Amino acid sequence: MQKHNQFAPIVLFVYNRLDHTEQTIEALKKNFLAEKSILYIYSDAPKNTEAVESVLKVRKYIKSVDGFKKVVIIERETNYGLAASIIDGVSSICKKYGRVIVLEDDLVTSKCFLTFMNNALEVYKDRSDIFSITGFSFSQSFMKFPKDYKEDIYLNIRPMSWSWATWTDRWSDVDWEVSDYDVFIKSSKKKKNFNRGGPDLTRMLKNQMKGRLDSWYIRWTYDAYKKSKYTVYPRISYVNNIGHDNSGVHCTIDENEIYSHKELNFQNNIQLKKDIQLDSRIIENFNKAFQVNIMKKIKEKFYKLINKK
Repeated sequence: MQKHNQFAPIVLFVYNRLDHTEQTIEALKKNFLAEKSILYIYSDAPKNTEAVESVLKVRKYIKSVDGFKKVVIIERETNYGLAASIIDGVSSICKKYGRVIVLEDDLVTSKCFLTFMNNALEVYKDRSDIFSITGFSFSQSFMKFPKDYKEDIYLNIRPMSWSWATWTDRWSDVDWEVSDYDVFIKSSKKKKNFNRGGPDLTRMLKNQMKGRLDSWYIRWTYDAYKKSKYTVYPRISYVNNIGHDNSGVHCTIDENEIYSHKELNFQNNIQLKKDIQLDSRIIENFNKAFQVNIMKKIKEKFYKLINKK
């Protein structure tokens, strides 16, 4: 299916988690298209003296990586932080190649991940309403589909940061400053519509704009909402997130059972329906699942507080 004159470059962002980085890269090397793909690895500099040793261990390991068409390592001389590093790195690679596949250091992929991502990038390149592609999907216990929904993929109004791909024209047009935030935050209707993608979104954006959060993802997600654009998800995940073990900045161990997968998608040529449309029932189920998850966390925190007392 791939007709583009080159496979999309892979951009991997790493920091100080050697074990996770090794698992991510070793799985990626087993992909059918690994040897035909260029891998760019961005290694952020230590944030403090405590991180120096672990960052150096990761940097030593990535220098030994092979199995790809080419491996290019970018070692940051100062600590960018994940948000600035991703915005800078993806912008640079996107500008050069026109499209990009992005991973972080805690994502284990199936052998068919790169095939799916490259095929989807080609199929949906001319659909201006498609914002991005992801190889991740939520567990079957979390994500419920209507019984009559038969497609291998689905559209979601919420992008996904646990593996994604996009094109230069979509990425370069993102408003990272969120210039219309003052108008948005005063509108109950706009906030309600934004939260259709998950009840946590407006809160995350508010924290970002107040300086309590440094996230590229929430600004990217808001941009997709503002432009009424969608993300293509596989019904069965090609990606497993192994970061829910308290090793990451934004991950907690109690989320592991909800978002992890015992088995990944090993279908190499799933049906990518070019005219796929948004199914509002899936969005409703998605939002309900998030509501239940958030209430569960609130209850758990409450019970922990009571037990401490």
